Amino acid sequence: MYGIGIRRVATAMVTASAATLLMTACQPGGTPAGAGSSPSGGPVKPAASTSTSGSTSTSTPSASATSGSPAHTTTPSTGAKACGLPDLKASMYQAAVRPDGTGTGAAIVEFTNVSGKACTVQGYPTVAGAGNGSPEKNRPLKVTTTGGASTVKVAAGGKAWTKLTFVQVQGEADGYCKSGATPASYPTLVVGVPGAGAHQVALTDGVIAECDDKVTVTALSAAKPS
Repeated sequence: MYGIGIRRVATAMVTASAATLLMTACQPGGTPAGAGSSPSGGPVKPAASTSTSGSTSTSTPSASATSGSPAHTTTPSTGAKACGLPDLKASMYQAAVRPDGTGTGAAIVEFTNVSGKACTVQGYPTVAGAGNGSPEKNRPLKVTTTGGASTVKVAAGGKAWTKLTFVQVQGEADGYCKSGATPASYPTLVVGVPGAGAHQVALTDGVIAECDDKVTVTALSAAKPS
């Protein structure tokens, strides 16, 4: 009986040991016991991941975006650069065709290319009356544009034109405006060329007299208006 009891105890111990080993080997994820612990018993921290893809949230601008080439320096259709302020010399004279009245009526502004190289102009000028002949005290006129605008290549020594048509002054002496406004007169105008600065210019014969501070402006053109 004693021998049988010893064998039963031994068998039970073997069975318990086997069960313990089986439970240890079958932990979640199949990780052997001790693989997730450090020798001190604490959890093992995963190694920092490294990426070799080179991708980041900030991209480096391409060479074309940082080339520094100024925009609109040349006109592809003409191969010439846009005219700048010092490239043009402005003059102004009364137009042959102008509204009836005793004021200026209409004027032609002529721009001569004095740069020595061809350049281009395009668009509709702005117009302001220079108070007391001073461009710093100019009074902008309300501009109405007429005609289509296109790029005009102005050869060295060549010219481009625009025509300014005003609301005409009526009557004698200081005259009057049909609107009831008081006529205005300016010794000079400040005419702005798109991309080529503001040019102060005087009539070759007299001063600008107009009503209502309004002007109709043609696009810059290679054809001389009348």
